[in-house]
Amino acid sequence: MASSGNSIENTLKNILVPIIQVIGRSGKLVYLIILIGVGVLLYKHFTKEKETATTEYNTNLIQEKIKNVGKLVVTEGHFSQVMTYKDQQKYLMDLISFEKKALIIINADVTVAYDLRQIQYNIDEANKTVTITSIPKEEIKISPDIQFYDVEQSKLNPFTGDDYNKINKKVKADLMAKIQKSTLKSNAENRLISELSKILLLTNTMGWTLKYNGEPVMDDAQLGEKIKG
Repeated sequence: MASSGNSIENTLKNILVPIIQVIGRSGKLVYLIILIGVGVLLYKHFTKEKETATTEYNTNLIQEKIKNVGKLVVTEGHFSQVMTYKDQQKYLMDLISFEKKALIIINADVTVAYDLRQIQYNIDEANKTVTITSIPKEEIKISPDIQFYDVEQSKLNPFTGDDYNKINKKVKADLMAKIQKSTLKSNAENRLISELSKILLLTNTMGWTLKYNGEPVMDDAQLGEKIKG
């Protein structure tokens, strides 16, 4: 910054000093007018370059911040469940039946993730505005460990692959219902808001405006309300 200021100062001196010397010798009004005109033009020229450089710097800084925020935000949880599975096969007009059943214990690791590398945004340099146009939806991953106990079956009604598929499907459906009622999703949303707040802080510090869904966001609370909708 200091070398840039010296360069401007030297340029002004190189142009203005000869004109001032002429004015000193002639004292004519026309040279004074020329001096003023040159000074105004030089001021506008160097001021415009500085503003352009500042705008480019601010834009690059915001892009770098969004790039740093763009990562996989993961919130982890653990759920346990016990269920009993039963199935009957009936024959001879339901006079004879063969039942199979099992006690099933499920321990599941669950993750809720936001891939912020997929965030979409626009930067309006002229109006100093950053607009977030799209935030990726959460990705919920369920990894159940299913253990069977007290298995009872017969040769006419044994456990098959279809039974295990049904059990696995029901386990995931039950776990998803538990996740929706738990604090896991809200905790993940809070981490998401925390990451996006870094962009909000930067734009506020620089005198820019952050928008989401076309509306200005002024603070963390407002950002949270808009994201949680």
